[in-house]
Amino acid sequence: MDQIQLSKEEIDALLKRVKANALQEGDYEIIKSMADAIVTLGQALDNKATSIKRLLAMLFGPKTEKREAVTGGEAPEKKDKESSKPKSKSKKKPKGHGKRSASTYTGANRNFIPHETLKPKDPCPLCPKGKVYRMKDPGIVICLNGQPPIDATIHELEKLRCNLCGKVFTAAAPQGVTGKHYDETAKAMMAVLKYGYGFPWYRLEKLQENLGIPLPASSQWEKTESAADLIYPAFDELERQAAQGEIIHNDDTTMKILELIKENKTRDKDERTGIFTSGIISKIGRNKKIAIFYTGRNHAGENIYSLYQKRDNDKAPPIQMCDALSRNTSSEFEIILSYCMAHARRNFVQVAPSFPDECRHVIDILAKVYHLDAQAKEQKMAPDERLAFHKANSASHMDDLYSWLNTQIDDKLVEPNSGLGKAITYMVNHWKELTQFLKVPGVPLDNNICEQGLKRCILHRKNSLFYRTEHGAYIGDMFMSLIHTCNLMKINALKYLIALQKNSASVFKTPSNWMPWNYETTMLMEA
Repeated sequence: MDQIQLSKEEIDALLKRVKANALQEGDYEIIKSMADAIVTLGQALDNKATSIKRLLAMLFGPKTEKREAVTGGEAPEKKDKESSKPKSKSKKKPKGHGKRSASTYTGANRNFIPHETLKPKDPCPLCPKGKVYRMKDPGIVICLNGQPPIDATIHELEKLRCNLCGKVFTAAAPQGVTGKHYDETAKAMMAVLKYGYGFPWYRLEKLQENLGIPLPASSQWEKTESAADLIYPAFDELERQAAQGEIIHNDDTTMKILELIKENKTRDKDERTGIFTSGIISKIGRNKKIAIFYTGRNHAGENIYSLYQKRDNDKAPPIQMCDALSRNTSSEFEIILSYCMAHARRNFVQVAPSFPDECRHVIDILAKVYHLDAQAKEQKMAPDERLAFHKANSASHMDDLYSWLNTQIDDKLVEPNSGLGKAITYMVNHWKELTQFLKVPGVPLDNNICEQGLKRCILHRKNSLFYRTEHGAYIGDMFMSLIHTCNLMKINALKYLIALQKNSASVFKTPSNWMPWNYETTMLMEA
């Protein structure tokens, strides 16, 4: 487009000619150039707004991507579901509110208190012939008390000294007191707070100091590192088992390691300087889920290839779920590649304010597919049953969406360089990988489980800011992997880390018996 420069007087003269319907030669080119400039400026403004929105989401996290918030109104299938329900005058409490039952306090100490005057089979004090029997459900009183995350007990052992011979007699320590300054429970709690919930060393140091139980940050690191020395074979075995997964999710996020940042100053320009944490979630069978984290210079695709190296040769190619970034995959290993539908949907979410009708159309169709997938999960369908269910119910929706997307491009209904055009192009170009759930049994719709896992790393980065060394990053990856695997399997991570330390010799000998899902059985067998 040729640049046309006009003075204010020339613009005023042009407007007068337009008003008088007396255009001259060359006026069309000027007006066309103005219109093109307005369109270009509009697209640049939309792209800028989308970039700012994306930046805000990176800094503070997205507020929500739910359909109701993005396009307004409820999803069609939700309206139908609500309209079919009988109307009730009484309003139910929102989910998560109300009194919690005593059964949810699984970690509480339980104290049975017998009746002060009666025993089972005693005569009833009110009727002469009746007898009292113990009821199945006791009365419940729940008392919550506060205490430091790391508590301490001082055992004062009495010393007696003979005034004649000088011999000192010291009281024996209580049974179970070994003399360790930091026992396994303290080390496990430090690891869970730091690598499970993002509680930085210095913050725990200040909290403990204020509560009268000093715990220096340097001591926390030393004791956590010593715990890692006792349990690392369990992490190695976790990696080996994760490599056998049928479905493997992966993604990465940026991280800081001061040792590598310092090294960047001496690296050549063509050498990589970026630092990343890769999150990998491996699904084995219908119930087993394993989380593995790696931090360093490698991208997610390079890390997942390293994991694949531990895969048994007789295993069929796994399903790999990720987004369409080339750095998330590796050409060195045979896989069934599938891309995340949530990433494709997010492109429309980000431009919805500028293209509300078009984005609502896409999001509504995907909402129907997700609704059908939720039904398949509720009915606990096997992979083959789920594939047949989606072919029968979701394929028509996806065909309609694919036809609509191509129509927008072929009929030039959307500017290719606009935010909407880029969102459509992304989805069309990766249609095969995005629709693998209609072709291969077990393929998930999205990579959300991995993104949720990476929030553990992001929480650590937000609170602790960095790792000091590569060795420190390895310790963090080990504990994050073990802790998040426990979370995925609904297992108490604190008890698991304590058990690994107390049974370190057995963990080194047979680490496969000390996975989160079978360690309790192993402990019973070895007792």
